[in-house]
Amino acid sequence: MKFLKVFGFTIVALAVIILVGGMFLPKTYSASRSVTINAPDSVVYNNIANLNEFYKWNPWSKMEPTAKTTITGSVGKPGHTYTWKGKETGSGQMKIRSVEANKLVDIEMKFLEPWESIADTKFEISPTGDGNKVTWTISGENNIISKWMGVFVSMDSMIGKDFEDGLKFLKEKSEAGK
Repeated sequence: MKFLKVFGFTIVALAVIILVGGMFLPKTYSASRSVTINAPDSVVYNNIANLNEFYKWNPWSKMEPTAKTTITGSVGKPGHTYTWKGKETGSGQMKIRSVEANKLVDIEMKFLEPWESIADTKFEISPTGDGNKVTWTISGENNIISKWMGVFVSMDSMIGKDFEDGLKFLKEKSEAGK
């Protein structure tokens, strides 16, 4: 009987720590990477806003080329959608929310597996020197699980390398004029 009391008290204490402690952890997350691309803004923009072209350079399609992908909607317009389902990359959907020609692509990203979440993803293109600076940002709200995950590993460290690889591939494709 004493074991059950100690066990019950321990469970209640852990629940309180998780819930109350979670109130003090960050409510939002954000990660961002940039690269300068020596190509016209229209080429860079098309490689981002046309999700058929995005498929060719995004780091996750290179990581798992066998993932099932579907691209629908009017190219480069709100509603243009890219869905994926893979063993390594999970499943989800990217849908263009808004665009500003040669300057901005704003995308709603829904992750369905391995866990559900929604993020805002933006690609900002701005002239710099002889090229264009592209900044890729993801941001969203943390739920109680992701708040506690963030104590051990940040979104920046989880996704930063993928963003760097993706921007490297975007740079190569855009500078080759493709």
